[in-house]
Amino acid sequence: MSTAANDNPQAGQGRPLPKKEQDLFKSVVKHYESKQYKKGIKAADNILKKFPNHGETLCMKGLTLQCMGKKDEAVTLVKKGLMNDMRSHVCWHVYGLLHRADREYNEAIKAYKQALRIDSENLQILRDLSLLQVQMRDLSGFLVTRHTILTLKSNQRMNWLTYAVAKHLNGDLAGAVSVIDIYLGTMPEDSDEHKRGYESGELALYKNRALAEIPDNLQTALDHLEECKTVVMDQTAWLMTKGTYQLQLGRYDDASKTFLSLLERGLTEDYRVHSGYMCAVLGADNETCQAAMKLKGTATLATMKPLAADQRQALLKTYRGEFAERFPKSPAIRRIPLTLLEGDELKAAIDDHCRRGLTRGVPSLGSDLAALFLIERDGKYVTAADAVDIKAHSTLAAIVDLAEGY
Repeated sequence: MSTAANDNPQAGQGRPLPKKEQDLFKSVVKHYESKQYKKGIKAADNILKKFPNHGETLCMKGLTLQCMGKKDEAVTLVKKGLMNDMRSHVCWHVYGLLHRADREYNEAIKAYKQALRIDSENLQILRDLSLLQVQMRDLSGFLVTRHTILTLKSNQRMNWLTYAVAKHLNGDLAGAVSVIDIYLGTMPEDSDEHKRGYESGELALYKNRALAEIPDNLQTALDHLEECKTVVMDQTAWLMTKGTYQLQLGRYDDASKTFLSLLERGLTEDYRVHSGYMCAVLGADNETCQAAMKLKGTATLATMKPLAADQRQALLKTYRGEFAERFPKSPAIRRIPLTLLEGDELKAAIDDHCRRGLTRGVPSLGSDLAALFLIERDGKYVTAADAVDIKAHSTLAAIVDLAEGY
């Protein structure tokens, strides 16, 4: 080897650093990863004293300076290091990391891909690339990258599951389920993946979700849900999913029992459970059920659309009778009848609700009552926001009349 080559070692050009400097360079990387930036700079300077043009060291020093807030100096060093050794995957990787820190994600992806042309099996670069691809919604590229990672490191569960997610995001639901099945098939029967546990349970629920998203496959998803019951730790999520499937399949009696089980488990303050129960009792159509299960806050089926008089009476009978006796301490079960009553009965219920709230000093009583100002538009309820609508609302008149008498 010539003297010039010895004076200018570049890893990408087949001229590695001497043993002593190689160890120093490893310490630079180690200090960067452990955020010991000053020690990393010191180790890099020791290498650069002897080899001032070493591309990878210049890039690592620049990356470390960037983490210390010295952006301009960092960019200069990284570009200089890349120009000195353009065939080094480390230099291109660092160049990509610099772009990522500046939120120039497309440029970072280009740099990562250039690094992979030099070292196509570098797992760290592949992982960084896949993160940016999914962030930039390059889902097809994300799928290819995760498949490459799985091929290189098929003994890690994370790689299997991330590949399944990539399939899912690309719309290949059956493929996502197949990947999970193949992974579980590689595990022995006595492994944790086949036993009751949090991680195995969440994996089973994720597979079930993918099955349910396949068109006309709800029955299969419901059957699978029954099969994985012994594995799932989160029985609340399991029951909620089961009740939702039963509603969509039109099995209203079974659905009402499932949502009642959720109430008995202590979910009396979850208004989605109440919406599901209402849909089951009233036999709501599939579209209405799906919309009701997506409601937020204190909204229920009763505040989503106008109900017939017999439907309101059926719900009132349950909430003021059976539920009031079984769950006497539940604020939600005391409040929901306010959305079902009318006229003097509503005024009397609001009076009781206000007195209870004022006695306890409930700070959200005003906003809670404001949610009752519902007006009908296109066959659905919306909360009145216009001052004219609020002032003309009969519920406001009842509240004002009650307040003047306190």
